[in-house]
Amino acid sequence: MSAPAAVRSRLAAAEHDPAGLPDEGYVELLGAEGDELEALCGLADAVRRDTVGAGLTVVVNRNLAAALVTEPEHLDALVDEAAELGATEICVQGPVPEDAGPDAPLELVRRITDRQPLHLHAFRPAEVAQAADRAGLTPREFLTAAREAGLGSVPGTAARILDDDVRRLLTDGADIRAARWIELVTTAHEVGLRSTATIVYGHVETPAQQIAHLRAFAAIQDRTGGFTELIAMPLVDVPEHLAGRVRGATPRETRALHAVARLLLHGRIDHVQAAWPKLDRDTVLDVLRGGADDLGGLLLDGTLDPAAGPEAGRVLTAADVTAIAAELGRPVRQRTTLYGEVPAERVTVGRS
Repeated sequence: MSAPAAVRSRLAAAEHDPAGLPDEGYVELLGAEGDELEALCGLADAVRRDTVGAGLTVVVNRNLAAALVTEPEHLDALVDEAAELGATEICVQGPVPEDAGPDAPLELVRRITDRQPLHLHAFRPAEVAQAADRAGLTPREFLTAAREAGLGSVPGTAARILDDDVRRLLTDGADIRAARWIELVTTAHEVGLRSTATIVYGHVETPAQQIAHLRAFAAIQDRTGGFTELIAMPLVDVPEHLAGRVRGATPRETRALHAVARLLLHGRIDHVQAAWPKLDRDTVLDVLRGGADDLGGLLLDGTLDPAAGPEAGRVLTAADVTAIAAELGRPVRQRTTLYGEVPAERVTVGRS
């Protein structure tokens, strides 16, 4: 843990320039505890309020598996159901099956976006590379074609920690290199697609590596302006090969990391999300009081095929959002994927 006096000194500097500390200053803030942790979270929350206001935002979305491209009629029905339930976004997760053909990724985009006027959020960086390779395209060519076909944004997931040694250890050598992840996300931004930015923490990484990861995002944002939000997620499902080697994220670390992210990324990435599927309710409330402003998506399951997407069974209801907002004393604003306003007739959360 960091010395209280050192943390207080860094906080005093951050009050005047939240994004202006040196790396070692943010590392010291990550070690804050007790009264200093409360002061850090209070400062981050003040920066949040000054940056995005009082509102608690949420998007109404549905997850679907990419494998559904092989069941087009069923996919159509699920997309229709999502629209009927009030979703404004479809998030497609997972790889397109290899036997679906080289054009299947683009066919998936067209099928969904031609069916309903929903924002499609799909293709993690490694999946972009795979889809491009199978179609005989460069990643830039694939992403351009996907955007023209209706793709709205890409998930900036699988970033984990942008350090090759850590990535190798976490995935037993199966991960793409950090530079490749950065290249693919940057390319998506350059062709006009926005993305999220993510960090997975609480495993084998150091505080210095967490800060280096956030610095990498700041550099990308300075170049492209393509990130919509930061999503910090603790490692929950520990791979078998890491059993007994992962420390696990404490609530203290979670609060400190969200608060530091708000400060370090100030002026670059406006939104910090509380990843409610990965956090208990008390911790969600804590990070929303300490710099975070967004709850992410409802992840609607529907009734036609509730298990049709990853994270099935993890649903946030409109009543849940209203209750969380009431506990925080903040108004709810339903947003689009890109943080725009939802047409009044499509608003289902926070309707007065």
